[in-house]
Amino acid sequence: MAHVEITAELVRDLLRDQHPDLADRPVRLGARGWDNQLWRLGADLAVRLPWATGSADALLRKEYAWLPTLAPRLPLPVPVPQRFGEPSERFPRPWLVTTWVPGAPADRVPVTRATDAAETLATFLTALHRPAPGSAPAGRGRGGPLADHAEQFAAGLADATERGLIDAPDAVRAVWHDAVTAPRWTGPARWLHADLHPANVLTADGTFCGVIDFGDLCAGDPAYDLAAGWLLLPDDDSTDHFRAAYQPTPDTATLRRARGWAAARALGGILIGDAGVHGRPGGKPTWGPPAHAALRRLVATLC
Repeated sequence: MAHVEITAELVRDLLRDQHPDLADRPVRLGARGWDNQLWRLGADLAVRLPWATGSADALLRKEYAWLPTLAPRLPLPVPVPQRFGEPSERFPRPWLVTTWVPGAPADRVPVTRATDAAETLATFLTALHRPAPGSAPAGRGRGGPLADHAEQFAAGLADATERGLIDAPDAVRAVWHDAVTAPRWTGPARWLHADLHPANVLTADGTFCGVIDFGDLCAGDPAYDLAAGWLLLPDDDSTDHFRAAYQPTPDTATLRRARGWAAARALGGILIGDAGVHGRPGGKPTWGPPAHAALRRLVATLC
């Protein structure tokens, strides 16, 4: 796929071609994510353009198709698609204009009002986790059986251990084993965000204020999203409050699976954080501290 440098001038040109009523708004870079670049468009909009992965096109189309129908029932602001940009000779990939969600990513500005944040997260996931229609998108392995990810988990744990990033690998394996041996989800497939790591949840005034990047939106086992209780909240008390506030109350098997997903996501965050510390491609140093904290707490749950 040909690489096109994304600049403010390119964004303005694309808007002039397809959405000229928006072309005179100020344009400035907001962020560069895994799949997309985000450019601020005035005070209340943003333009999302794929840049780093070939899968980004499909993820944007998915958001455009589904998120406008889900967003009205969600109790936190989310980036709602407003306009669609067709591929063109100038930029041969689709792009979106969405609402802008203010706030700071939780990997950079963690919550400080833990109980409020736990309640907010539980309320958001309770609202999102409705049964999904049969036409809902599949999850690229997210929200499915944990056992399907056993090789990936083992490889990640071995890599992190060899790098000196994991103090007690046997304890981490115990968390995973407990999760993999839990009964599978047998209820209806539910809507999932499926990417609730700290960089995709925004904070303000010490609590959560928005959720972004719904490119992995899919249907599946709610345990995948419930892993966020360990990944996003600062202590055991707030994680307990989160589980108590979420409805319907998760059964023991669901919580066991959620711990396994949280361990896998924390391992990934630790490796990405380490790559960032050492300047390796794809690294994000701010991902390390919350991932280490989550894994320490997960190991403690089985002690």
